[in-house]
Formats: sequence, structure tokens, C-alpha cells
Amino acid sequence: MAGMSREKRIVIPHRHRVQKKDRIARYGYRPAILWFTGLSGSGKSTLASRVEEVLFYQYGCHTYILDGDNIRTGLNRDLGFSPEDREENIRRVGEVARLFVDAGLIVLTAFISPYRRDRDRVRGLVEPGEFIEIYVHCPLEVCEQRDVKGLYKRARAGEIPNFTGISDPYEEPLNPEIVVHTHLEDVETCTARIIRYLEEHGYISLSGKVASSESGDS
Repeated sequence: MAGMSREKRIVIPHRHRVQKKDRIARYGYRPAILWFTGLSGSGKSTLASRVEEVLFYQYGCHTYILDGDNIRTGLNRDLGFSPEDREENIRRVGEVARLFVDAGLIVLTAFISPYRRDRDRVRGLVEPGEFIEIYVHCPLEVCEQRDVKGLYKRARAGEIPNFTGISDPYEEPLNPEIVVHTHLEDVETCTARIIRYLEEHGYISLSGKVASSESGDS
């Protein structure tokens, strides 16, 4: 324990000369985390991918998607699906997303992220306004009907333990910035709703210039 304390004392973050505010000034938009949360099969990855296309090709934004399954094949391949591993999964993703925001990107994350405390913890990693929670709402029965990967069928059969919505809870966001209903609206309608939010709140502009905020100094 004493050795650990000594190690902590010598960790001194270096403040580099190029800061987030400089990247915002150059790129012309405000970086943020677009955090897509919802049940398996709700359409998070599909929607995140379409939103990224619009941001990248139409608005000229630097973007990146962190997707649940993709992250678990690399960075988080050592984690399972217990509550503790789910918490660590989101903690790591949150730290990576924070770095992307500091780099001046709009990072889109598509994770079930079933626990409110984990999502709130990621929100706390960045400046106010840099975390946009997008609740991809879709009733469980509709997600089960889709069951693109056959996961719900396996979960119902007891083959997959700790499956969100079946044997594990999903805690709906209480005050998300955006709610989309993928069982009622198509991908393009949901995408347009998200893009409109980003425009109206000054994150992006077709002119290529948005007002920098004080949070860019961090």
C-alpha cells in the first residue's frame, strides 16, 4: 500500500500547449459525447452509425464511434457481463470517450449501459454540455421480436446469464437530453431529431463555425 501511495504522488499530468479550445477554433464545432443507451435490439448502433454519417459528410465533423461489441473484442475483451464487469466496461469506455472529446472530436457511443450511476459517472468526466444522453427507447417485446442476433431467445432459454431486460435490469434515463422512439419512427426521422438538437444547441453548423464555450479551456 505504501508503494502504491508513492506511485500516485509521482503521477503529474502534463499540460500541453495545444488545448481543446484551440481544436474547437480550428475544427469549427463543439466536441461532445453522444451517448446512445437502450436495450439490445433497440437500434443504438444503427442510429449512431447514421448520425455519424451525417456529421462526417454533411457537417465536416471529426467523429468516431465506440460500439459495444467492437470494444469487447479488443480493449474490454477481458470483461464479462456481471454487474462489476459492466461497470468496468463503461468506466473504460468513458475514459476513452473523454480523451476523444479533449482531442476535439464528436464521439458516439452505442452501449446498453444499463445502470444510471455508470452513465452519470461518465457525464461527470467531461465539462457541462459535453455529454449528451440519447435514450433509444424501444419496448422489450419489440426488441425481442427483432432479436437480430438471437440473444433474447438464448437468454430466455437460460443460455445467457445476466442479460439486460431478461435476468438483469435496465434503468431508464431520468433526464436524457434526447429521446427517440425507434419502434415508432424510422432511422432518418430519429437522426434528424438528433441533428436538430445539435444545431439548436450550438454544437454544429453548416457554416462550419460555432461559438466556443468556456468549457473548451479544460
